[in-house]
Amino acid sequence: MRTLTSARGQEEAVSVRRSESADSQGIGRLIGPSVLAVFGRVNVIHLLEKANLAVTLANEKEEILAHASFLDHPIGDLVDQTRWEPFLQRHIGAEACTPLNTLFLHLFVAQPDFAAASAKEIMRAVFNATAELEHVCLVGPNVAALEPALEEVFEPLQRLTDAGPLCSALICHRHGHCPKLHVRPARVEDHDDIMHIFEEQAKLLPAFNQPYFLAELLEAQNEKNHAAVCESDGVTVGLISVTCNVDLKRLNELFELSGLNQPAAPSDTGETQTSDPQPDETQATGHFSENNTVSIQSFIIDKNYETRSVDFIPYIFNYFPDLDFCIVSVPTTSPEFPLLQSFIRVPSRASSSSPRDLYVLHRSGLSGVEVRPAAAADRPAISNLVTGLRLSGSLLQDLDRFYETRRDPDGVPLQAFVAQLLGRVVGVLILRDEQDIGYIRARYNIESFIYFSHHSAEEYAQIRHLVLQRRCRHFSRHLFKEALRLARRSSMFLRLYPSVQGQESSCVHHLDFVLDCSVPVRPRRQIVFPLEELGINAPARQITEEQAPFALSLISRKLTLEPKVTVNARIVVVGASDTGLSFLEVLCLCPHLRFNHLTLVSTHGFPGDHEDFGFLSTSHAYSSTDLAQLPLHSCVTVVTGKMVGIDRKSKRVRVSSGVKVPYDHLVLCTGLQYQVPCPTGVDLNPSGSNVRPKSRYTGTVPSNLFTLNDLHDCAAARCWLRANFVELEDNGVVYGSGVDVFMAAEALLGLGVRGGRIHLVLTPPEPGVSGLGDPVVEKAVAAALGEAEVRVHRGRLLALMNDGEHPEPLASVTFTSDAAEPLLRLPCGVFINLSNRGVDCDAFQSISSSFLVFDGRLVVNATFHTSDSSVSGAGPLTKLSRCYYADEWSHANFNSKEVGRDLAAKLLPLFDPTLEVAVEPPPEPDRLVPLYKRPKIQGGTLPGGFHYLHVTKPSSSDPAGLQQVQDGGGMVTGRAETGNYFFLRLDGCELVETLTCLSPKPLPLPVHNYLSLFGRHQQLLGQLSSRYQQGQIHDLHSFFRQSWCLAVYHDRFSDFEEELQQINSNTVSAFYFYSYFKNTTMTGLNTTCKQVDLSSLRSSAVRYLTYNRNLLPMFASPGQL
Repeated sequence: MRTLTSARGQEEAVSVRRSESADSQGIGRLIGPSVLAVFGRVNVIHLLEKANLAVTLANEKEEILAHASFLDHPIGDLVDQTRWEPFLQRHIGAEACTPLNTLFLHLFVAQPDFAAASAKEIMRAVFNATAELEHVCLVGPNVAALEPALEEVFEPLQRLTDAGPLCSALICHRHGHCPKLHVRPARVEDHDDIMHIFEEQAKLLPAFNQPYFLAELLEAQNEKNHAAVCESDGVTVGLISVTCNVDLKRLNELFELSGLNQPAAPSDTGETQTSDPQPDETQATGHFSENNTVSIQSFIIDKNYETRSVDFIPYIFNYFPDLDFCIVSVPTTSPEFPLLQSFIRVPSRASSSSPRDLYVLHRSGLSGVEVRPAAAADRPAISNLVTGLRLSGSLLQDLDRFYETRRDPDGVPLQAFVAQLLGRVVGVLILRDEQDIGYIRARYNIESFIYFSHHSAEEYAQIRHLVLQRRCRHFSRHLFKEALRLARRSSMFLRLYPSVQGQESSCVHHLDFVLDCSVPVRPRRQIVFPLEELGINAPARQITEEQAPFALSLISRKLTLEPKVTVNARIVVVGASDTGLSFLEVLCLCPHLRFNHLTLVSTHGFPGDHEDFGFLSTSHAYSSTDLAQLPLHSCVTVVTGKMVGIDRKSKRVRVSSGVKVPYDHLVLCTGLQYQVPCPTGVDLNPSGSNVRPKSRYTGTVPSNLFTLNDLHDCAAARCWLRANFVELEDNGVVYGSGVDVFMAAEALLGLGVRGGRIHLVLTPPEPGVSGLGDPVVEKAVAAALGEAEVRVHRGRLLALMNDGEHPEPLASVTFTSDAAEPLLRLPCGVFINLSNRGVDCDAFQSISSSFLVFDGRLVVNATFHTSDSSVSGAGPLTKLSRCYYADEWSHANFNSKEVGRDLAAKLLPLFDPTLEVAVEPPPEPDRLVPLYKRPKIQGGTLPGGFHYLHVTKPSSSDPAGLQQVQDGGGMVTGRAETGNYFFLRLDGCELVETLTCLSPKPLPLPVHNYLSLFGRHQQLLGQLSSRYQQGQIHDLHSFFRQSWCLAVYHDRFSDFEEELQQINSNTVSAFYFYSYFKNTTMTGLNTTCKQVDLSSLRSSAVRYLTYNRNLLPMFASPGQL
């Protein structure tokens, strides 16, 4: 908070923040005649959308005291936004103004009493937030007297010629509001001032804990070791110490330094370089070496001057004129402070376990980068720049098309820009007009970042190619900002396709540069439209037609000057379970955070990298399409293998591939896996008892025994079956319990295996637990198996493999039973194991050998912490500590995706400065068990070709919920045997708590639609309960395919529902909603309903339908009827 003093002496505490769209009304109320005279008529929301930087001052009541918007070009149509630089140089004395160091004021408003103080505070904040900014200009076609507040801040520019349009031209310089710091050599007398700063904060100063370190540092300066301080108004506010003693060999062992020696490509355009003295060509392309590098050893600065940390850098290079590189090493757990924003983070080598990150800056980074349209003469330089890069040929083809026709083969306009540093080409950016903005808007939540109606379709561009030298990383934001200005675009997108899809055609090098400057856009949940039934009322074909899935990143004008918080902490997730993927999703989609060290240790990589062949059930959490639409592949490093050890002392995870993965925060969410069954080993006689195996199987695993745990296992099994089993006559044995056994049987039938060759051996069921969640479905599945002649053996346990002989290859299996039944011996050509589900043996060994508490599961507390504060656990792998006295509840009872998101919410305050770290809870609340609301989901394809979906609310280990199904409670339509079965049950509050449905092949279930029903009140579903009781609903499948339901399936319906609840908390809102969408009359309202303000309800519904009309065109808009 800052304190402003009005002209009358009144003081007001204000927050200085970036403006939001919600501020538009408050800003508009401050616009008066004097503002219009200077800035002209202003559409505030439109201005906020297009402003590169907008700042608002608000008091503690969130009342707006002042606002200013800044863009990268002058006001109005005085001059083309791409040509303002030569205009100023020709007509106005502003030679020092460049696109890199200049912004233009487009609006300033303030409460009259605080106008003068607000103007100064905003200018201070703007110069403070943008290190490279030197000038703010006020240039526009309106010649009028300025407000006194602006007159104090701006000074007039001298007009050089009388020609040209009449305009106002004023300028505000940095030195008047946030001057550069004076840097000088440190002296012993500075000791006390520096120690005072150190008491408040310290960076890179572990040695300061040693006695007299600072005094020794100041006295030990020589030609290779130097210390300097920075001053503001004669007061010492910071210290930096550097040395020329660099161990390059050690650095090269830990970090990838080769990319730093890439030379810039010379330009043949013949354009002159800037008149400022620049390092010669040798310096500009100097190679990284011990004799060419200076290292920052210690750095500290007052937090009020952090943004001016960069003022140290020119001093260092001037003090060491023969050195080209400056490096600094920081702990991975340290947040990236402003000094590092000018440096390049060097990637660590795969074999490195160093707990530090290396940052490097070349002296050429002190010069400005020029961005301009590509010229034909740049072709050789660009070709040299991209030589050896993947897909460089595609880039050069598009570049040639730009030179020849300015269009790609489809006739879509192309634009190309180059970045020049010291007259040499260091980067190239090729844009293509975005032709699928309707598809993107419908599939991705871009409206979280832009106000869609204030951007025309022509203002969107797609990044086709980007190549920028690594040493120019800190210029990437300026490159994108200038490209948007020169291309006259407001937003640009980058599509990221998974490499396994083969859809990549863009040369992007380095991808990190885009991710640093862009925001990841979350994909939207899609409605499954009944297109044939909707006919002409269906959404546009551009929206409904499927495309290859991709992750989307967005760069808009208002984001180009908004830096991210960089997190270098090494976060390692073990297990590609729904919980682990959900945790990574939250971190990767944080728009203001950039995680540099996210690692996933997974047995077979991402699940989406493999096709689903139907052997296992699905939770519908992450399909291959879902994963492709998330930025996981570009933000997360995957280490393939199983965790085989945890070294808590050195903080490393040992992987079966031999890799040791260092971590600062370790998240264990391996889930539960089917284990190779251990035969009971009973004697081969009829009286052999059925003893459950208790030990781990350690023998040889037969080559024809497949334990299926993920899509990779299923793909490998399917490949083997097609090559070695399908065409033969051997028996196939599927062993286990639960829904996966039936899914595997259907997969075998789908491969063409005759039903008589398949044996389903079901282990004894757990008491009160149904594998399919509905006995009606179980009966239908049993009938389908019988019709296919699949033989089912219930209540059996594996006793012997190959009669106790060597199991390779597996030719026979023997089973026992609890009942007085003879032994079951089956010839076996393939054995598919779906039994003995529990904690993976290697995971158990890793956990127990590292002395983490294990009590049947990994023990965690309510905030996911294990006995080690650096190690967290979540998902079915874990259980709550016994101190909670809630053994019936664990993460396995809940939706794993929701658990993963809560885990991320608990850890994010450690990295996000906008969130407060939770204080340790008091003893009593700490004993509360966390509960979650999202449903447990199970789906797949069952024998008989039935598509199956079962959705139910979380429950404890007590199977009370299942008993209600058996008692016949709920709504049922259709028959399971015919495949049109639909069961739905409401809870005591008339909310949907359970649904089970089947559909026959080839009709897939609209899964996303049906998942939207969970938790909805029956009145929002068309008075579902009363209509069912009146016998008006004969088929729930058909009922939920009606067009009015599509509004309920919309991903923004929850927001609309909250708005309805705010308008009226009684049930009239729900009744009105259904009546409005169903186009029925309101005659059923009673006298109580008549007292409700229906106009507000109607307006809310109209706004909801109008705003989302691109996906809901089947509803009539006002004025259509």
